[in-house]
Amino acid sequence: MKMDELEMEDDLRTEYDLKSLRVRKLGSGRKSFDGATIRLEPDVADMFPDADAVNEALRFLIRIMRDNQALVPAVQADNSNAADN
Repeated sequence: MKMDELEMEDDLRTEYDLKSLRVRKLGSGRKSFDGATIRLEPDVADMFPDADAVNEALRFLIRIMRDNQALVPAVQADNSNAADN
């Protein structure tokens, strides 16, 4: 029998609006869910015991990139001057 053929009777009040209800997708153990889920490949996930370890490693990488980004223009400027001589 199809769903539209069934006559549903329920005890919900008409003021209850369940159309905006969202189902939790990742279980009750998570800290929060903002809709952004990142899935790691198995070989990468094996290197990290939990999400905090992944975040710590990524923050470290971001700091290194920012620190090195400040050095890159100076190095490129030195190389371009050397080519002109």
